[in-house]
Amino acid sequence: MEAILTNIVAAVNDVLWNKYLVLLFLLLGSGIYFTIRTGFVQVRKFGEGMRLVFGNISLKGKEAGKDGMSSFQALATAIAAQVGTGNIAGCASALVSGGPGAVFWMWVSAFFGMATIYGEAVLAQKYKEVSEDGAVSGGPIYYIKAAFKGKLGTFMAGFFAVAIILALGFMGNMVQSNSIGDAFYTAFGVPKIAAGIVVAAVSAFIFLGGVKRIAAITEKLVPIMAIFYICGALIAIGMNAQNILPALQSIFVGAFTPQAVMGGAIGISIKEAVRFGVARGLFSNEAGMGSTPHAHAMAKVEKPQDQGAVAMVGVFIDTFIVLTLTALVILTSGMLGTTGADGQMLTATALAQAAFNNSFGSFGNAFVAICLLFFAFSTILSWNLFGKINANYLFGRRNSKLCSVIYTVIALVFIFLGTVSGSDFVWELTDMFNNLIVLPNVIALFALTGMVLASLKEVKSDKLKV
Repeated sequence: MEAILTNIVAAVNDVLWNKYLVLLFLLLGSGIYFTIRTGFVQVRKFGEGMRLVFGNISLKGKEAGKDGMSSFQALATAIAAQVGTGNIAGCASALVSGGPGAVFWMWVSAFFGMATIYGEAVLAQKYKEVSEDGAVSGGPIYYIKAAFKGKLGTFMAGFFAVAIILALGFMGNMVQSNSIGDAFYTAFGVPKIAAGIVVAAVSAFIFLGGVKRIAAITEKLVPIMAIFYICGALIAIGMNAQNILPALQSIFVGAFTPQAVMGGAIGISIKEAVRFGVARGLFSNEAGMGSTPHAHAMAKVEKPQDQGAVAMVGVFIDTFIVLTLTALVILTSGMLGTTGADGQMLTATALAQAAFNNSFGSFGNAFVAICLLFFAFSTILSWNLFGKINANYLFGRRNSKLCSVIYTVIALVFIFLGTVSGSDFVWELTDMFNNLIVLPNVIALFALTGMVLASLKEVKSDKLKV
């Protein structure tokens, strides 16, 4: 039965991503559309975004609460969701499937994705709701209902909420914890059940602390994990410095003539380079997916456009820094296209570990395991919050506390099961719901383009007044 369901779900994913490239056109298309309509907002407002982020960075900001969190805490929570196992394992898989040229198309997708996420953050701010007790709640469900009135809006928002609870809150976190269990078993021999108990216990402690505790953790964890990984990656690349220029050359040549880089036997075409590069880039930085707006909605900012500018920095860090460094570590190591002890081509985490081992020796396995722990655990924290917001929207109107407790217990069960077991069906199902949440979110973004453009006009009018 499971095999039949797996094939059905895989067929749906194939239609959305491979056969008809529905999501590729939607996500990349929305980025191009918002780029043109906003007059290249990702260029004009990038400096402002960097100033807002790094001018207010703090490892101990003001306490978050039901009324929201600081702009930096919101960004840290968003980056925690964006920078996950995909930045290591996903990048490695994209290089295997799409060749070095996939990196170039990751950059292209991220550039246009910055315009998309600007729109998502602005709309999340504009349409967030404040309850009678001062609690702030926001995300795509609210701007979807604003874009489509009546039963259609209610249906689309409900569809999005159910899909994101399953995609991120439950099965998505199962996938993340599985990566932690596998990495620590490979690197240190830690039994998966022990890893599962620890991850679930620590998660429970943080989850039960609500937004306040999650924001306090992410604002510290994200900068630390980013610096740790960036430094390690730069050292690994530096140890193979003679290969940096050939690696960069392979990226640009492979983007348009992959055969010239990988050879005819590999069978990689421009289509594969584009598809895998764009898909990995967009699903890593999550621009257009509708996940990070939940965090950006909770930011305490004077103007929605301020958080829009901040949100773009998250895409930049995820793709242009973290993903790029992973790609360069692999390409400069010369491990792309090599095989393991079983005779199979190295891919995903195994390829990343082999690349770092090339520079660090056996410590490479440990380094990747530690980074995966940081990346995956931070993603678990953010995804749990995003799922909980949607669960409360659907079921928690009368008793939000009870709803939160039930949701948390179910999420913890999935997290524990993820570390001790893996199922192709779960992986495929996670991908399917991730794919499906894009549809109502992007459609709503197109419908509310006017509101995004109005926010930019407000900026111009404010400058004129000054």
